[in-house]
Amino acid sequence: MSYCVALKLSRGLIFMSDTLTNGGLDNISSYPKTFSWGIPGNRQILLTTAGNLATSQAVIKTLSEQIKDKNNGSQSILTAPTMFQVARIVSQTLAEVIDVSSKWHQKAENKFSANFILGGQINNNEMALYLIYPEGNFIEVSHKKPFFQIGETKYGRPILVRAFESEMSFEDAIRLLMVSFDSTIKANLSVGLPLDLFVYINNSLSEAKTHKITEDNEYFRMVSREWADSLKKSLAALPKFEFNN
Repeated sequence: MSYCVALKLSRGLIFMSDTLTNGGLDNISSYPKTFSWGIPGNRQILLTTAGNLATSQAVIKTLSEQIKDKNNGSQSILTAPTMFQVARIVSQTLAEVIDVSSKWHQKAENKFSANFILGGQINNNEMALYLIYPEGNFIEVSHKKPFFQIGETKYGRPILVRAFESEMSFEDAIRLLMVSFDSTIKANLSVGLPLDLFVYINNSLSEAKTHKITEDNEYFRMVSREWADSLKKSLAALPKFEFNN
């Protein structure tokens, strides 16, 4: 399982994903789940994945080959005129990969499922953020819910729902994400460090800033420790429950 989150702020986009892959008790490794493509001054595209690793790898490889193959006459994510068209290309590619894989394993169709979050900006158009389903359809982020999660979402969701605001600074949003990921890691052994962080600045059309958060990251450790202490103090500060109430 994975945990991946993408936030749409007024200042830009933030993607964070874990890198743990689990193929059994004796097959645990680290693999990137967030990828980026771009043309400086023209477009920047981010894509994060959760689900079957082979499916995700096949989709990423296909998208990259479409970019290189300039003679096939079809659009790629680096030639599509809008982010909506980019979303259509990614969603169609995902559906085709799953369809091909499942035809050879009719009884194991769900094993090839994967979800994607796509974000980016093209030219002077507004930034866009999409959630792409394995069936090949997708939805765009809304003002009421300016973020998407995929993978093991339930443990890290409450803090995002309660505290995230699109006007937050990058620094505050990253701190919030660290709490969300720390809560997920504490509750689910299939999600783990290192974490990959991507930050795209709105209207820059330049490559996203990246950072890897490893197990020895002192700031992440501090956030984990302070958040746990704050929860204990907040719980103790609540009025005591009485049965006669």
